[in-house]
Amino acid sequence: MFKQSGWAVLAAAVLVGGASSAQARERVAFDGGVRPGTIVIKTSERRLYLTLGDGSAIRYPVAVGRLGKQWFGWAAVDGKYSRPAWSPPAEVLRDNPPLPSVIAGGSPHNPMGAGALTLNRGQYAIHGTNRPDSIGRFASYGCIRMHNADIMDLSSCVSVGTPVMVVQ
Repeated sequence: MFKQSGWAVLAAAVLVGGASSAQARERVAFDGGVRPGTIVIKTSERRLYLTLGDGSAIRYPVAVGRLGKQWFGWAAVDGKYSRPAWSPPAEVLRDNPPLPSVIAGGSPHNPMGAGALTLNRGQYAIHGTNRPDSIGRFASYGCIRMHNADIMDLSSCVSVGTPVMVVQ
């Protein structure tokens, strides 16, 4: 389900840079009992893991759903998008009536950021953000937010159909 060719670039990106571990992706030991290439999101940690199958995973910092907005269980990636337009779901529009019905891709007001992996469960996605200060927090309506560089990196390593597991 994931493209092996991207790992050399990914490994180099993980080892380069001076960001703290709270704000940087890194390779870590991981034994989640899932098949290689599965995305595992641990909401209590506010971390996303891309399992590699050798007892390790690439760990990314993320923002997750606020209290009452989280979901748990299985989904699958059903779309991959670069600079996607965004249409706020009905719940978001109820809470924020002034929002337009569509925000163009690439707009600084578009909460999807640089890219998105849509999921086959509800109106949820794993996506970039124009609010990097929200990473590491309980901040969304259920979507998983990543740094823009991280969503582009993750997107290059997974395919449509990649399983996603969200756990506490």
